Amino acid sequence: MKIAIYGTEYNERSKSTLLILSAYLSKKKTAVFFESNFNRSILNLSPIEIQNYGFQTYSELDNSFDLMISIGGDGTILRAITQVKSLDIPIVGINTGHLGFLSTIKTNAIESALNQIFDGDYRISKRSVLTIKTDGKSADLDLDFALNEIAVSRKNTTSMISIKTWLDDAYLTSYWADGLIISTPTGSTGYSLSCGGPVIMPESDSLVLTPIAPHNLSARPLVISAKHKIKLKLSGRENEFLLSLDSSIISLNNSIELTIEKAPYHIQMIELKGGSFIETLRKKLLWGIDQRN
Repeated sequence: MKIAIYGTEYNERSKSTLLILSAYLSKKKTAVFFESNFNRSILNLSPIEIQNYGFQTYSELDNSFDLMISIGGDGTILRAITQVKSLDIPIVGINTGHLGFLSTIKTNAIESALNQIFDGDYRISKRSVLTIKTDGKSADLDLDFALNEIAVSRKNTTSMISIKTWLDDAYLTSYWADGLIISTPTGSTGYSLSCGGPVIMPESDSLVLTPIAPHNLSARPLVISAKHKIKLKLSGRENEFLLSLDSSIISLNNSIELTIEKAPYHIQMIELKGGSFIETLRKKLLWGIDQRN
């Protein structure tokens, strides 16, 4: 097995995770590659002599990798998928902070989780991805896909913006709001949920359009089929608006039209026993716990 290890930067919260993970993987007949920047951070900032384990480094992923392990939180996994993209490499996340929806393995469960993975005792949860295209009136986007959501929002003004929205070639409405979120089922528990959007099961073939602070209270979150292409055209007092793809944000000119649709590939998330979406959802939202007590 060939494994990629991804993280953003070494910190004290990841110390025990790295020690347990390194000790475990060094005993397995597997090739382990740390992302080069993460490896450099470990060497410079930590007392862990990771080079003694014989691990290697990578700068770019390819189809030869069998697994990616992300060390951090949900945000770290969102960055990790920018490397995986359409390579179909399964991803699992070790959480070094609070319980996440994507990064679900706690430090004290690393060995049992990896035992399941090496034994093949897991399932793959296929997660939809959004892609975006512009009409060509701006520079190319450095990033053109998102696992959680794509959102447009006002920039340097307190005034609302108008977001004309089409589904395929059919005009839907003009949202007068601070912005609009187009969310995948995976992202339905994130930004969209905080703006009043519904929770959708991860493998549903749906998308959610959630307005951000709409002026018209009749503008409610809308669940649509993922088969639709969504076209957006913005206008407002400012000449620019903000476009965010998961954790990446850029400014674009109001004259640009956006087309958003479901990508032809999926992100492969590993789901272990005790770490299913339903169990995580119940824990995160405290379902079944009577707060009156």
